[in-house]
Amino acid sequence: MTSKHDKHGLYTNYEETPDELILDGTKISWHQERIKKWEKGERIAPITIDLALTRSCNYGCHFCYAMVQENDRSTITKEHIDSFLEDAAEIGVKGISLISDGESTVSPLYTHSIVKGGTLGISMASGTNGFLLTPEKLNKILPHLTYLRFNISAGEPARYAEIMGCKEKWFHKVVENIKSAVKIKKENKLKVTIGMQMVFMPQYYDQLVPLAKLGKELRPDYLVIKQCSDNEDGSLGVKYSDYKKHFELLKEAESYSDDEYKVHVKWSKIESEGVRTYQRCYGPPFFLQVSGSGLIAPCGQLFNEQYKKFHMGNITQKRFKDIWQSDRYWEVMRYLSSPEFNAQTMCGNLCLQDKVNQYLDNYVKDSFETKKPKGKTPQHINFI
Repeated sequence: MTSKHDKHGLYTNYEETPDELILDGTKISWHQERIKKWEKGERIAPITIDLALTRSCNYGCHFCYAMVQENDRSTITKEHIDSFLEDAAEIGVKGISLISDGESTVSPLYTHSIVKGGTLGISMASGTNGFLLTPEKLNKILPHLTYLRFNISAGEPARYAEIMGCKEKWFHKVVENIKSAVKIKKENKLKVTIGMQMVFMPQYYDQLVPLAKLGKELRPDYLVIKQCSDNEDGSLGVKYSDYKKHFELLKEAESYSDDEYKVHVKWSKIESEGVRTYQRCYGPPFFLQVSGSGLIAPCGQLFNEQYKKFHMGNITQKRFKDIWQSDRYWEVMRYLSSPEFNAQTMCGNLCLQDKVNQYLDNYVKDSFETKKPKGKTPQHINFI
């Protein structure tokens, strides 16, 4: 299997993809106005922000990166999230996904935040284990979401409990919630994309096909199978060289795709074995991450207190617009993109901005002409 990317990290055959989903690449090239402003040295608003409403989680997933992201905890209140969303809309943030270092459905502000953001004209999305969702909540949030993604890394109840760190019976409740989401979408003819995601560690190989089969039964729009990202110290113990042992099973999982259900494997990252092709980190001005404590850092890999020199502010203490306008914010951005910083030795691998970094690094080095790709605009354009 070979990945479907050119040297700039673009998804090269997107025009041939019937559902126009890009799940293993970047959509930054559709945002030429931000690239041109960034190139001129202007202070740009992020296109996409990943945000958690809380650091808390009701699961204990074996693969969870949040265990290495610990920082001083603060509570995000309704006032904080309203101010954040209003500021984001004002400065030009295009998409906000409730995906970061906590399970946002645990927060009492979950439904409110999605509706509020959508009303302000921001593209909203959510990734969740799905356990606390109900048909009532789904009816409220689905009309305001670009996508809803269920994080589910096993297709069998016993293995689900082992891998996801929860009770076995919770598997059945999540399955029912996926069914409800699909039903509500279809009955109301909503544009929202319903997805499932497996964070794949090599030792979970036995769940690749069962999960693909489960997805075919539940009928979401897609199942994406992605690599597990580790930190620079290898705290999660991911053996990237072991992924290639399971390529045939990954291909078999993909074979369960049909016209309305796609199984996408993130081949480019899985095949990379965790090796970065770049040293400068150019992505954070375009794609930012906010902790469930309210902490703003370039990405989740830098949430931990040991990386305090990268922390730019906290939305529970200061308005987001003021943090974004501050010299501190842009000093951190400058440092990450300077020769003083080396992503190959100073960061974990396969980070949030990996594909954006790959594209921008090639652009800076090769000076190729960056322009909006031809063909149809893909789905989820504001989630780069």
